[in-house]
Amino acid sequence: MLPLVKLICGQDNTIVEGDLVELAQKHIDDYANKWKEQLKLHGQSDKFWDWEFKLEFVINRQANREGFAIEYEDETQGLMLIETKMHGSRLVEGKRLVYIDGIATAPWNRTYIQSPPKLKGVGTAFLAFARIRSMELGYEGRVGLHSLPGVEEFYDSQGMIDVGEDEDYDDLVYFEYGVFRSPG
Repeated sequence: MLPLVKLICGQDNTIVEGDLVELAQKHIDDYANKWKEQLKLHGQSDKFWDWEFKLEFVINRQANREGFAIEYEDETQGLMLIETKMHGSRLVEGKRLVYIDGIATAPWNRTYIQSPPKLKGVGTAFLAFARIRSMELGYEGRVGLHSLPGVEEFYDSQGMIDVGEDEDYDDLVYFEYGVFRSPG
């Protein structure tokens, strides 16, 4: 059973619960029909991502790939694709991690597009869940990703370590969480 996630309404900062669910065709349809034009209109870096392909040919055909969505009031608020077996930590040689291969929030949740956003916390909830998956897999909370341009500050604010630009990955900045240590 996947956890409920806490999200924040942008209008009044009240906390609501969203559902973290496995990625399904409904979420892909929402992306195609409700997100894509807005992403293009506002020149977002993920405007050409092909979530249909990610679901059909990546997640459904590769055991090491998992896809998730966050829903609130039956509307897709975010999408995430992770890889669970093939990526190694850049902070601790020889250790595996969960690699986030794609993370996106709905256009109405992006301050750049709508201010205040409808919901805040979608990306934060995905990152927290990726750490949980990492723990479940025995990777001690290690998670890595390449940031799209303009989003680096968000990953910095989440406590991820900026490992620098990756010349093998279009010079995108690579971020990683180290070992998770519970407070106390």
